[in-house]
Amino acid sequence: MAERPYDALILDLDGTLLDGRGAVRPRTREALDAARAAGVRVLVATGRSSLSAHPVLAQNGLLDPAVVFNGAAVYSPREQRMLEERVLSNRTRDRAVAFGLGRGWLTVLMCAGRKLSLAPRDEEEERALAFMTSLEIVEPADLRAEFVIRVTYLARRRGDSAGFAREVEAAVAEPAYLTHFPLSALDAHRGSDLQVVDLHPPCRGKAEALRVLEEHWGIPASRTVAVGDATNDLPMFEAAGLSVAMGDGMPEAVAAARRVIGGHDTDAIAELVEELFLGAATRPARAS
Repeated sequence: MAERPYDALILDLDGTLLDGRGAVRPRTREALDAARAAGVRVLVATGRSSLSAHPVLAQNGLLDPAVVFNGAAVYSPREQRMLEERVLSNRTRDRAVAFGLGRGWLTVLMCAGRKLSLAPRDEEEERALAFMTSLEIVEPADLRAEFVIRVTYLARRRGDSAGFAREVEAAVAEPAYLTHFPLSALDAHRGSDLQVVDLHPPCRGKAEALRVLEEHWGIPASRTVAVGDATNDLPMFEAAGLSVAMGDGMPEAVAAARRVIGGHDTDAIAELVEELFLGAATRPARAS
């Protein structure tokens, strides 16, 4: 049997591994189980917090360290604890909170085990916050915490989220890593007019997953496949041996990937895993 071309697989969660119902498709779960049994390392790299990601990881047997908070932390679902954790300086936190409050944006602070937010002001903001695990609603004066990993802003803005992120970056003017997206990119929020910017401590984004693979198991980036659907997946796309975008992902992700497969409501990931890691003959995916 020919040697398989790759030894590791990095998967985003929302819009990639998870279908529109927030579940892993049965054939995909079977393919991932078989790949792990064959010695393939399967890691998750997600923008979710550890609190939000843990149930998905545990229920699907994805117990190797996962990159969470868009690369700002590494979480062990097996041990249910953080292995690595970058935090914003108190100065950056204070500047970020003051800027969000001054602009009247819905502002959320996220730590490893705690999330604080201002109260939602309408139904759209209420729906946006409803999916945040373990959220505490506080008054503006109490929007303060130690060891903050992320400050999230949600706001109605014209134009794309990239302009929103540039405004935040210029105003905070502190070392940070920013990601951004329209909330409508998530299945649970189709039709939302909110834009989202996440402010994290300096890191390499989801490319941190490539570092974890090499440090823990000696697997180089060239032997790794990264699969995602959004702009926050671009750092791992740039670093991985093979970058794969979901066909229904954000245009920026589709354009950046070396390969494009079917949508997240199909068995496209299962077919990819069977082809690249299990030696199965499948229909080739459309090249980007």
